[in-house]
Amino acid sequence: MTILDTIIAHKRQEVATRQSLVPVKLLEQSFYMPAQPLSLRRYLLRDDLSGIIAEFKRKSPSKGIINAHAPVERTTLGYMQAGASALSVLTDMEFFGGRNEDLTTARRFNFCPILRKDFVVDEYQIIEAKSLGADAVLLIAAVLTGEEVLRLGRLAKSLGLEVLLEIHNAEELDKTLHPDAVTLVGVNNRNLHDFSVSLDTSGELAQRIPDEYVKVTESGLTTAADIEALRAVGYRGFLMGETFMRHSRPEKACAALVQQLRATEAVTLL
Repeated sequence: MTILDTIIAHKRQEVATRQSLVPVKLLEQSFYMPAQPLSLRRYLLRDDLSGIIAEFKRKSPSKGIINAHAPVERTTLGYMQAGASALSVLTDMEFFGGRNEDLTTARRFNFCPILRKDFVVDEYQIIEAKSLGADAVLLIAAVLTGEEVLRLGRLAKSLGLEVLLEIHNAEELDKTLHPDAVTLVGVNNRNLHDFSVSLDTSGELAQRIPDEYVKVTESGLTTAADIEALRAVGYRGFLMGETFMRHSRPEKACAALVQQLRATEAVTLL
């Protein structure tokens, strides 16, 4: 089994357990269920923001512990104040050290869109995401069929949530992209089999993604130059986690990068 197979097998068991403990009827009583979510799409298209989706995560299967001590409140609020367009919050505990409470905490302190980053395999997780205060959910093409993406995406949209479809290659794009289910398409530059990372993946897939979808690039971004290069081929969203989280003050690392971007943009306008 690959690490992804292991994660998904564990996730199915985890979701079944959560459903037995917190049924959908309880989720529907959440304060956030009737609320209108913010649009991740609109925030990424805003010219006054950076396009960065700043991620909060403590660890990963490929890197181990990245930052076990950064507080959710200070980090996520700092990301937003630094000029990030949106937040991504890992809620997977077993493999990424996240908690559902991380997202609800981030929601209390921020008024930008929040992406719930997890391995969605069941409708329950979509409803749960809305109950936690998320504005968007991630659907990973590598672990879902086209029919599953359509079903889960339609449920998300019925709740006002936007869907970021994550792909790794053209085959995944072709089998899962559906206008009724997907709002944004994210290209993950990380190979799920050997964990190698290449930004060429985003470059090669840019023209394959129809223009009606906001294009997001994920993994391996480290510099303002990376962002500018991928922006030039059509990307408007730049999901960055480890680049920031490996610093003791992730929000300051984000602020420094945003400043570099603004300096580059200012020079370009001269």
